[in-house]
Amino acid sequence: MTQNEAAAGAAKPADKETFLSEILGVPVVLKEKKIGTLGDLIIVETARIPEVKSLYVKRSFGYPSLIIPWENVVELGHRITVNITALEPFEANPPEDALLLKDYVMDKKVLDLEESEVEVVYDIRLVQRNRKLYVTDVDTGKSARLRRFGLGKLTRVLSADTAEDQMISWTYIQPLPNNIGSFKGDVKLKVLKENLAEIHPVDLADIIEELDHDQRMAVFASLDNEHASDTLEEIEPNVQRDLIGSLDIAKVVPLISAMTPGQAADILSVIPHSQAEDILEALSPEMAKKVKAITEKQEEKVIHYTTQKILRFQPETLVEYVQNDYPNHARGKDVIMYIYVVDTLDRLLGVVDLKELLIADDKAPLSAIMTENVISLNAESTLKEASQEFERYGFRALPVTDDEERLIGAIPYRDVMDLTHHLLE
Repeated sequence: MTQNEAAAGAAKPADKETFLSEILGVPVVLKEKKIGTLGDLIIVETARIPEVKSLYVKRSFGYPSLIIPWENVVELGHRITVNITALEPFEANPPEDALLLKDYVMDKKVLDLEESEVEVVYDIRLVQRNRKLYVTDVDTGKSARLRRFGLGKLTRVLSADTAEDQMISWTYIQPLPNNIGSFKGDVKLKVLKENLAEIHPVDLADIIEELDHDQRMAVFASLDNEHASDTLEEIEPNVQRDLIGSLDIAKVVPLISAMTPGQAADILSVIPHSQAEDILEALSPEMAKKVKAITEKQEEKVIHYTTQKILRFQPETLVEYVQNDYPNHARGKDVIMYIYVVDTLDRLLGVVDLKELLIADDKAPLSAIMTENVISLNAESTLKEASQEFERYGFRALPVTDDEERLIGAIPYRDVMDLTHHLLE
């Protein structure tokens, strides 16, 4: 929330989705001349989802195959256009430790947690983003089988019938073995209960959205309240509705209570009115009042979105004190990317961005590194005013003060800009 954090990046191109079956065997073209066909993709598993590093290009008439790095690909579609100076430097066979997507994953069995067969991988979904190509899912469903038989057009006709379709996020897939040579094994899923606690709520939300209802409920039920609450905030509204509608109110109320009022209102706005009323009645009177004011649009003041779960310290506090015990300081807080500096009367003196804290001298007091020119909101500020400030500066949260400049709390960006009930319209 410092002045130099103002944000407004240029619009990024939309992600482009394709399936491996749609590009296998397509011509690979250099300067409008066909040099071979796509035989496979070589991937690396360096993150939660693999990244395509090279094309394995097959050639006819006894010519050696080519391994062309992904960064040399200009176009990916009904043909693949590459930009290289000559073929000879790229003539090679895949190295022994290369992970070949088609060879090692397509047509392999998928085993569940008990080693029982789930299905067979008929296709693999790829997403091109920011000039990189990622492997996001394996497809074991009916549409994938149709694509494999060259009947891709039928998938659009039958798209409404998805009962047999199952797209499994790669985040579920165990890493493929190293030095696998010609892999003949099965594709195995990760052990969920040993991994769920380590998955960030945003990533976990993506996984949960991919599951069917029974799997979704089983996964969600295994989470502790704090993790479940954070994850619920990140899930798409239709999935939120599915989850909350299937949970007992005794389970829902602690989840809603752990949220900020804005996020709680966002959740309640997507479920049936009668159910939302039951939940409101079970919340604390103060929380229910704030949430109700938001959902019914009775008031559009930022005070109803403000959270007091923030980091605040006095100006003489040393950087090392905040750094050394930051996980404990931040535990249970709704805004953790900013440290607010206040005097003994809680008047707001300045703010320190987390990034600035991490690079600051350990022995420096917060007063030496804080930004004194703080953009803040008043308790009487409207949501429209908050929206304008967020759009202008790109802050991730804004402090809220009273008429005496005392710090009341802060309002997160998401609680104004990302809500589905559109109070600003």
